[in-house]
Amino acid sequence: MAKTEKKLNIKQGHWILAKLGKRVLRPGGIELTDEMIESLNISQEDDVVEFAPGLGLTAQKTCSFSPKSYTAVEINEEAADIVRKRVEYDKMRLIVANAMESTLPDSSADKVYCEAMLTMQSNRNKSAIISEAARILRRGGYYAIHEICLIPDNISDTLKKEIYRALADTIQVNARPVTIPEWEELFAEAGLEVVSYSMNNMHLLELKRIINDEGVPRTIKIFFNVLTHPAMRKRVLGMRRIFRKYDNSLRAVIFLARKV
Repeated sequence: MAKTEKKLNIKQGHWILAKLGKRVLRPGGIELTDEMIESLNISQEDDVVEFAPGLGLTAQKTCSFSPKSYTAVEINEEAADIVRKRVEYDKMRLIVANAMESTLPDSSADKVYCEAMLTMQSNRNKSAIISEAARILRRGGYYAIHEICLIPDNISDTLKKEIYRALADTIQVNARPVTIPEWEELFAEAGLEVVSYSMNNMHLLELKRIINDEGVPRTIKIFFNVLTHPAMRKRVLGMRRIFRKYDNSLRAVIFLARKV
């Protein structure tokens, strides 16, 4: 195996895609992200917090509503620099911290959200992050997520473990998607009441979704980069193969929950 390929194989799948030029890295695509932001109904009176803003695309959408404040909590300094460069908003601040310990005061936010982060955590860490969101939310505030879920609700433990192993091998992250009832239980444990949820196909690497998310010119650029970088092409094709293999069991999902 070439030295470059060895290096790439230890990188998380979403950063491989970003290196190839993909900007939308959320499981349900721009469609589900837009639906999530719409459900939050962000206003100029809101203090908004985003955990793990990634490349900053959703942050740009959020700041376009001119909230009272926008705070990004990002553990990765390199990712934080990307957000600093891409998001121009005079009421934005960025905290380099773990979402499980955001350092923000109790009851200091009206809206909190995160995307494509909780799925990559153990159930214990999922619970800790959701509880942190609940802690910083004011009563009646809203928490939204855009993640991956497993279907059907009674999916077998054997298949679930098989999917976990496959995802870990291909995207180099110990992804742990859970079922709708399991997501709802995590919210309930943190004192959050699910208001609504919506699902979309997990077609992150399908041509139709890529064009819809990125547009034709950028899609051409991405495919050119895939064709000219053999090691990364192998990783991308491996991820797409797994997504297709388990297409009947994986869905992108957004939840909106309220602090009671």
